[in-house]
Amino acid sequence: MASGGSSSSSRAWTQRQNKQFECALAVYDRDTPDRWHNIARYMGGTKSADEVRRHFEQLVHDVTQIEAGRVPFPRYGYGSAPPVSEPLAARRAMAVPCSPR
Repeated sequence: MASGGSSSSSRAWTQRQNKQFECALAVYDRDTPDRWHNIARYMGGTKSADEVRRHFEQLVHDVTQIEAGRVPFPRYGYGSAPPVSEPLAARRAMAVPCSPR
């Protein structure tokens, strides 16, 4: 969902930014005044209010497509799990816990 610009805020969202975004959504619900500006601030200045609003709209669209059965399940093959690029301990160490700011 990149806008094509060259600034760091217009690049694809990292896994860490997506987790941070999820946390921000939990902190700033739909009734929060200036929600998108607050979420952008929570993101540490890496995304603008417009970018977080568009990211949310894309997320809602994706969830709607999944719930409607329009997104096929991945085919991993029988008896095998999807490949894991890093050990579980390393992935856990990268996790970003949600905490109020």
